[in-house]
Amino acid sequence: MSEIEFRLERTPVEESDDEVQHDDIPTGKCIAPVLDKKLKNYKAMEGVPVTFTCKIVGVPPPKVYWFKDGKQILKKNIHYQKIREGDGTCSLYIESTTGDDDGNYTVMAANPQGRISCSGHLIVQSGPPPSRLTPIQSQRVRARIQEVEGEQTQERFFRPHFLQAPGDMMAHEGRLCRLDCKVSGLPNPELMWLVNGRPVYPDLNHKMLVRENGIHSLVIDPLTQNDAGTYTCIASNKAGQSSFSLELKVVEKEMKHPPQFVEKLQNMGIPEGAPVRLECRVAGMPPPVIFWKKDNETISKMKSRVRLAGCLPV
Repeated sequence: MSEIEFRLERTPVEESDDEVQHDDIPTGKCIAPVLDKKLKNYKAMEGVPVTFTCKIVGVPPPKVYWFKDGKQILKKNIHYQKIREGDGTCSLYIESTTGDDDGNYTVMAANPQGRISCSGHLIVQSGPPPSRLTPIQSQRVRARIQEVEGEQTQERFFRPHFLQAPGDMMAHEGRLCRLDCKVSGLPNPELMWLVNGRPVYPDLNHKMLVRENGIHSLVIDPLTQNDAGTYTCIASNKAGQSSFSLELKVVEKEMKHPPQFVEKLQNMGIPEGAPVRLECRVAGMPPPVIFWKKDNETISKMKSRVRLAGCLPV
């Protein structure tokens, strides 16, 4: 983390320009902001537009702050346009760059659970102004823009809504564990899984699947003790985001061992009519079932002169 980001995450800032409120913190598990997509570095000629873009998710949705060279960019600064979409995508748009725009840009996101930030650098090079479009080209560009804008105004967006979500679970170590959910929304939401506030990335033991019926699954195979914790699934699209959380407990795997005689039966000599007690010690997991035999014939528990008891534990 750069020195600027380190300092910003520990100092007070002015109120963010977005309308996100944290007065009423939702019930359930809060998730600190997570950067799903970080800022990039740019090199641009003076006079051309530049857009810094990142994607941030969290529960509740974080407030977003933008900085240039460590100084906050406020809403009254019309040179910069700040855009925020419902899926967590945040953009800082510069319509026409100047030499003063050269520098480090930082975005910081904060909610009651914590803060996170990342930075990108913009290098502005001076040079001749970009070539102008002919009137006919300008007309065509305007026509395309109007057509696209017309389509966008007719398109409707729907915030993600979970139709199916798992509750708290208990699963066995060494086996396959599957977390299934189903979500609706327009456009189709993107899903992100977190465990204890940290993103879950696909690897040999963790898979993110989508079936034809729209069921999204996080598959863990085999399950280990390290997989236990609080899982959160965040679904986001342009209209907003929705989430659910659950606790996954991992039952420790039973270690199996074959039966083994730790202490064997001893030869004994006793007077006729005297009582006798034959003892042994047996180890095994799961605990072994014990059978007694005399001259290779099983001794019945119903025999009046014989009482059978479990072998002494190790």
